Amino acid sequence: MIHPTAVIDPKAEIHESVEIGAFTVIGPHVKIAQGCKISSHVVINGDTQIGEHNRIYQFASIGEENQDKKYAGEATQTIIGDNNVFRECCTVHRGTVQDDGITRIGNDNLIMCYSHIAHDCKIGNKVILANNTTLAGHVHVGDWAIMGGFSMVHQFVHIGAHAFSAINGIVLKDIPPYVMAEGRPAVPRTINSEGLKRREFDSEAIMAIKRAFKALYRRKLPLEEALAEIAEQSNTYPELACITDFVQASKRGIIR
Repeated sequence: MIHPTAVIDPKAEIHESVEIGAFTVIGPHVKIAQGCKISSHVVINGDTQIGEHNRIYQFASIGEENQDKKYAGEATQTIIGDNNVFRECCTVHRGTVQDDGITRIGNDNLIMCYSHIAHDCKIGNKVILANNTTLAGHVHVGDWAIMGGFSMVHQFVHIGAHAFSAINGIVLKDIPPYVMAEGRPAVPRTINSEGLKRREFDSEAIMAIKRAFKALYRRKLPLEEALAEIAEQSNTYPELACITDFVQASKRGIIR
């Protein structure tokens, strides 16, 4: 059902099952797949592809021009997967040619009220951005990560899978997988053990991740020595491999 006050460009490709509320505006290069529900007063613009069964609440803005001063109207994209929820007043901006030109959001994510996803961000699957989370440009967020309310993330920072940023944190460097960070600026506190239990990590794997955290942060080992120890343990506990891969790939450096 499409409300009669919605303004939809005739060139937009919208599946017949999509519900669109009053006063919503959808631009000509938008594609929306089946089962999506879009509330009133939503704006979807630019070359934006939205997958199946997404829920977009009122006053959200998806695919709009980004806020990078270098942006000169180039043809860039916003690509969104399936089963995501965008709550009230979320903003998601399209990519830039300074990156790969795509702001990309995966599947099964919850983007809470007033959260901002800037240009060229890459969001994985089953991520939660709590109210007022702000991601600057080029931020990558791994699967299952959780950003507490009012978290602010510096441009180009990467957040590892299963990581957790506490409320009101300022994240200036990369947070490795599984790490729970807190503070302004954010520093490592522990691992996200409760989240891992909920995701059915077994107790031995969680203990191995705790030992890896201690090697990385508590035993005052040189970084290369800590990574070598974690890599050796990953032969027994493959869950650790993502830690060494993440740290070795980090360009901004990890929180310490």
